[in-house]
Amino acid sequence: MAGRHRLLLENAQQLVLVCGRGEEYLLREGAASPAVLRDASLVVGLDGCIKAVGQADVIRNQFSGATFERIIDCSGKCVLPGLVDAHTHPVWAGDRVHEFAMKLAGASYMEIHQAGGGIHFTVEHTRKATEEELFNTFKHRLERMRRAGSTLVECKSGYGLNLETELKMLRVIERAKQSMDIGISSTYCGAHSVPKGKTATEATDDIINNHLPKLKELKLSGEIHVNNIDVFCEKGVFDLDSTRRILQAGKEIGLQINFHGDELHPMKSAELGAELGAQAISHLEEVSDEGIMAMARAKCAAVLLPTTAYMLRLKQPQARKMLEEGVIVALGSDFNPNAYCFSMPMVMHLACVNMKMSMNEALAAATINAAYALGKSDTHGSIETGKQGDLLIINSSRWEHLIYQFGGHEALIDYVIVKGKVIYQNERCGTMSSY
Repeated sequence: MAGRHRLLLENAQQLVLVCGRGEEYLLREGAASPAVLRDASLVVGLDGCIKAVGQADVIRNQFSGATFERIIDCSGKCVLPGLVDAHTHPVWAGDRVHEFAMKLAGASYMEIHQAGGGIHFTVEHTRKATEEELFNTFKHRLERMRRAGSTLVECKSGYGLNLETELKMLRVIERAKQSMDIGISSTYCGAHSVPKGKTATEATDDIINNHLPKLKELKLSGEIHVNNIDVFCEKGVFDLDSTRRILQAGKEIGLQINFHGDELHPMKSAELGAELGAQAISHLEEVSDEGIMAMARAKCAAVLLPTTAYMLRLKQPQARKMLEEGVIVALGSDFNPNAYCFSMPMVMHLACVNMKMSMNEALAAATINAAYALGKSDTHGSIETGKQGDLLIINSSRWEHLIYQFGGHEALIDYVIVKGKVIYQNERCGTMSSY
């Protein structure tokens, strides 16, 4: 196939497709054995999409007359889909390292929250920060996520709790969408906490009557494009009725429902999400058996966050039960001032050790299923012809090293690629041939 193309990856020891038949997601049986090609190559076109995947000799013959902007020899290495982080809070000012010591001394999340710490501490600092300050720290965090292999990241607002600061955060996210080589799914999370001086009902009314109409207006004018709506459905925060009202109003202006549920107390959030047609629900440490079954029937993804359960010493989400009941299980880092983790490989490792997922299940949960949780599994999450060329090359002959080497991704990842363009290259790799 003659012509010019953006990228050729050739001779990979393992090329991990994850899935290869256009699946939207993988359930337990499908995730048990990811599709893997050996001695394989792939081509990404100038449009950033994958043009061909197959055995190295077949691709070599098929593209014998073609030219490439870049060629990378992957002999002895593994190629995987770029990782998808399905839940992050990466736009904020004022770190909370001092609260980590409080947690270690035995303070609970809600005790810190009620003492003026937690979300309210971050809200105070984020309101004071300029848009430029927020963008610069956000950009640095995204770059660290990319180096750890993430090529699509869900990014929430939620540290404003007033319209002005929520819009400031969403403008920062929109700016990164337009200027950085990384996929972003943006989430309005104005119902992250009840603002000081308001009741939950007053905050709910403000969001429905003021915040959401403004988001709709900005979407129509092309200024800000928000993908998802989120609410922290929790005892002492937003109850089930308030959550329902906000999520329904967001759905009516075209936002996907993707919210926090059943984290610290059983709230019947899973049942509500299934009823409303939610794309995904996160946390679910306290989900009911009925909620699990409802999510399975509704094809609502469970975004599990092993970092949060680990750092807050909560009981782990019931990943095994969810998988056995037919729930679409995805993973996220929950990066935020309370759970400071950029690395999806570390998240996958924790999912395997603490939530008893297999490495194959964790890989599916951090690729195709995480993409599904964001409504993007038609373009992301697997290596298939026609999908976006978001890829990861690791310096190992077996892909499982990405999970096995806990905290080892900085030495293991050689290249991170978005739309066929190398956006991160490990310094030991030097320069590769291109023409």
